[in-house]
Amino acid sequence: MSLEVCVTRNEFLLPGHGPHARTGVLLLHGLTGTPNEMRLLGKGLQRAGFTVYAVQLAGHCGSQDDLLDTRWQDWAETVHAGAQRLRGEVDRMLVMGLSMGAVLALELAIARPDLVDGVGALSTMFRYDGWSMPFYTRLSFLLRPFRWLGIGRRRLFLEQPPYGIKDEALRKRVVAQMLSGDSAAAGLPGNPWYAVIEMRALADHVMRRLDRITAPCLVVHASEDDVSSPANAELVARRVSGPVEMVLLHDSYHMITIDRERRVVTSRAVEFAARIADSADAVAPRANAIHTARATAPNARPSTDSLMA
Repeated sequence: MSLEVCVTRNEFLLPGHGPHARTGVLLLHGLTGTPNEMRLLGKGLQRAGFTVYAVQLAGHCGSQDDLLDTRWQDWAETVHAGAQRLRGEVDRMLVMGLSMGAVLALELAIARPDLVDGVGALSTMFRYDGWSMPFYTRLSFLLRPFRWLGIGRRRLFLEQPPYGIKDEALRKRVVAQMLSGDSAAAGLPGNPWYAVIEMRALADHVMRRLDRITAPCLVVHASEDDVSSPANAELVARRVSGPVEMVLLHDSYHMITIDRERRVVTSRAVEFAARIADSADAVAPRANAIHTARATAPNARPSTDSLMA
């Protein structure tokens, strides 16, 4: 496995082992987040043998100005480039994202279906419509004229308790990291207005094209998600064209990869990835057998038995 897959010190690559080593899983964090929020999931997938790569989205893990200098297309380009690097090391690839990372995972499946064998949409966030969100976050669609006028570049939607985490002890540690000033550890303490504008543009782009997704999808969401309501997950399940596995959690908030049911999330992700890997492995020998039969007898008609094997 090439060490050149990672391009920043905050990204991580976990080489696989055993029969699933040639199946890669690309992990995507959320808006203002960090690859750290995907690390527990990544370790669980690696323990099951999968090769895992977590990218750092453009403009993230730095200052607020770093984020404001990017657009959603820059975030998507990070994902596309990372997918191509990982896909060069494995035979098949899944992409799994959290929150806005789930929307970017869906965008990759739309734009590059040749790269994506499965999608994990975790706590999908098209809209800030969870139960803890202040009413004004639902009016974020009105922000675009502010940017046109150069108003509000330094303004933030500050994170609100419970910060997407139901586990109180974990919440205390994460909030302390978030407020420490080290954005690479737990992300920024708020969402800049201009970044929210970009997130909404990305969400609108993806929602209009969900029916183009034919890859299998694992959709996991908390019934009590405080940031994005289950309606976001239901939209994915209803509109994509491929098979969907829907999992609703009942003891977590938005950050399901680190909250109380993180082991359930990891277990379902591993099962989903294993089904895709095993089905692909089952198809490959059959295809190779047909190819070999044709190569040894190019003018012969394949038997019914060989085609049905």
